[in-house]
Amino acid sequence: MDGVRSMSSTNGAAGPPLLLVEDDRSQALLVERVLRKARLANPLHVCENGDEAITYLAGEGAFADRERYPLPVVTLLDLHVPGKSGLEILTWLRGQRSLDDVPVVMLSGSSESEDIDRAFELGAQSYLVKPVAFDALVDAVSSLGLRWLLIHADGPRDG
Repeated sequence: MDGVRSMSSTNGAAGPPLLLVEDDRSQALLVERVLRKARLANPLHVCENGDEAITYLAGEGAFADRERYPLPVVTLLDLHVPGKSGLEILTWLRGQRSLDDVPVVMLSGSSESEDIDRAFELGAQSYLVKPVAFDALVDAVSSLGLRWLLIHADGPRDG
């Protein structure tokens, strides 16, 4: 699908998507499971590299159709992805006035204080070290207080 995998966090996904920039499919599936457990109804779009993520966020090329590829309500960004790194994506993102309101949660295997400090300096709202504890990711997404996150009333759907 034009390089972006769509993963529904529920069977009836609705609302603006969450964008996950992650090249490891198992990590992407874990994030999808966390979102489903958190009862989020928003769809999850996955970009596998930094260049693709910037093209998506810019609404260019294959992603120019904002009906099909709307701006995300939150971006979950791996620090180390092919192409542009997570910090390069974050730098680019914070340089776009039209994207100032898109919150970013960094997901990284790095617990180096230098990486964490840099992510916050560049405008990340949260930083989680992988492997991400299930509850930590739920708490990080929930703590953003996003009014566009849609919660299913009928509880978690876990297969």
